[in-house]
Amino acid sequence: MKKIIAVANQKGGVGKTTTSVNLSAALAGLGVSVLLMDLDPQGNATMGSGIDKHDLNVSIYDWLLGHTALQDTVKTTVGNYDLMPSNIDLTAAEVALMQFEEREFVMTKRLSEQPLAYDYIIVDCPPSLNILTVNALVAATGVLVPMQCEYYALEGWSALLDTVEGIRAKANPKLEIEGLLRTMYDARNGLSRDVYRQLIQYFGEKVYRTVVPRNVRLAEAPSHGLPVMMYDRGSRGSLAYLALASEMQKRHGTDK
Repeated sequence: MKKIIAVANQKGGVGKTTTSVNLSAALAGLGVSVLLMDLDPQGNATMGSGIDKHDLNVSIYDWLLGHTALQDTVKTTVGNYDLMPSNIDLTAAEVALMQFEEREFVMTKRLSEQPLAYDYIIVDCPPSLNILTVNALVAATGVLVPMQCEYYALEGWSALLDTVEGIRAKANPKLEIEGLLRTMYDARNGLSRDVYRQLIQYFGEKVYRTVVPRNVRLAEAPSHGLPVMMYDRGSRGSLAYLALASEMQKRHGTDK
């Protein structure tokens, strides 16, 4: 069974897009087929994958509204994963989707229209709980939540959890919290260590053992249009996402 993982957190600046791009590349590097769906109108995952968001003939907007087929929208990236790209056009989709009678099921229906030859579909959600994020959660099998190890780490967590519970009750009973990923971790910072311990204490096995550190190479890679493992495979950021991909596969029992 393919895994559809929504990477979501309405708090900005926590490494959501960084995680979406680099997890996709790391999973592809482990030999599984991956589709990354950029569901954020900012198109950062598109640019970080080496695709120019300003030079798109079609985008995820066209696919969502039924104007194009999936195979005509997807692009292959340097990271060996497929990408459904995004740009500012997607902003209009938020209005367009509100015209649908079952607006929260649009992505689910579009994904069901044809067999999908992917082991993983990673969805980079916008930093808000809008109709685009709701569509991703209704279609997803799991939610991955990047969380920065800082004072406000849990800000917005209750709102996201309430949304997940509501969607599970009304639209997608199979939806689960895939896991919490600690990002931008600095072991020298006492506050980071405290938040680290609190997350483990409260969420236990839902917290990935892999920790993504603050890393210059990880921050530089998007400006080159590359996942970090294509930019500097030996960097700490690259090794962290490779470890995350391996841990995820072990959790799912799909490691090769």
